[in-house]
Amino acid sequence: MRIAPSVLAALWLSACVGPRERHAAAPPSDPLGAPDRLLLVTVANPATLVPTVAASGLHGYDALAAYGAGDLAHTRERRIAARHGLEAVAGWPIGPLKVHCVVYSIPDGRSRETVLAALNRDPLVALAQPMQTFATRSGPGPPVYNDPYVGLQRGFAVIDAARAQQWSRGEGVRVAVIDTGIDLRHPDLAGRIEAHRNFVDQDADQFAADRHGTEVAGVIGADADNHEGIVGVAPGVRILALKACWQLDPRADAANCNSFTLAKALAAAIEFGANAINLSLGGPPDPLLSQLVMLAMSRGIVVIGAIGRDGDPGGFPAGIPGVLGVASAESAARAGPLRAPGREVLTLTPGGHYDFISGSSLATAHVTGSVALLLAVRPHLAAANIRALLTSTSADPAQGGSINVCAALAQLRAAGACPATAAPH
Repeated sequence: MRIAPSVLAALWLSACVGPRERHAAAPPSDPLGAPDRLLLVTVANPATLVPTVAASGLHGYDALAAYGAGDLAHTRERRIAARHGLEAVAGWPIGPLKVHCVVYSIPDGRSRETVLAALNRDPLVALAQPMQTFATRSGPGPPVYNDPYVGLQRGFAVIDAARAQQWSRGEGVRVAVIDTGIDLRHPDLAGRIEAHRNFVDQDADQFAADRHGTEVAGVIGADADNHEGIVGVAPGVRILALKACWQLDPRADAANCNSFTLAKALAAAIEFGANAINLSLGGPPDPLLSQLVMLAMSRGIVVIGAIGRDGDPGGFPAGIPGVLGVASAESAARAGPLRAPGREVLTLTPGGHYDFISGSSLATAHVTGSVALLLAVRPHLAAANIRALLTSTSADPAQGGSINVCAALAQLRAAGACPATAAPH
């Protein structure tokens, strides 16, 4: 491929220029308070109850669903607080699980383990767990390359996405990106965002300035044939931008999430009818989040989750059976997970810009885009079959073992081999 010097210069400059400078601020903390003093408790909330409110507590469903917390659930919420000396700081009805979820704060001086043990003996309680923290998995790539032609979209080339797009571009597939916010006005995402929700706060400006979600969405579904920047693995997908994580520094990718915000986003993805859910993040095992992920998978939703730099597939979400765990092809991850490029990946950043980013978050996004290409061809393809297709057609482990989505599509279509030439962009 030949690129005119003026075009290359424009691309290179746009990759080096970040979003408009923002005033430095202290890293935001968990919006609900210190996580080690918080508990998540669910109580039964039968679907037959007439909803008394559309949502309760901190940032509910907005207009997404009519399911609400009934009087019985609220009564139980108050009785649990009084019985165990707790303070309810947020609450929200989880429609798919038919429960009301409450965040309780533990007063100083009391052991969280002792309170949890008491709650788990309480017949009013369906589930009690600690509030847990999760983190996105990416970081900045090197700022200088020896050969910019090779570095522009290395991951896109490695997984053979261009040739795969002659068969599929992901049309009709709805992908939920549960992450930070996304720059909804980025020119490479025009027409790609079907809906967006913010389960962290009401800051629309910060939603648009969030880096990590924008980067992940770019790899999955950046537009094609629009004379802008890059091409996503599945440029025909419809993206559900569900913010459950908050950026820790306006100039960096690192972000945190908690059990409560992630539960809201997972339930929303199920309610929206997502076909795939991208979770480019990780943390400890979480009972409530596991319930929601298993419910999503039982409804045919493919869930893709990142595996950390250490290669340990345990924890949330990759440790849940049935989730497609993804490691960076450049990492020392153990045998078993799917692999995709995760180093020096050119993708979108807020403000209409581009940058090179590294981490298994981007590897996960490559796999999610590939899943969308497969689902567009075979809408009811099971996650286990997708894993088998991507595994059997991956590169030799000695070469990094990265997936090859074109080879997977060829096998799915019984086409024999990939097309001889790539689709034009």
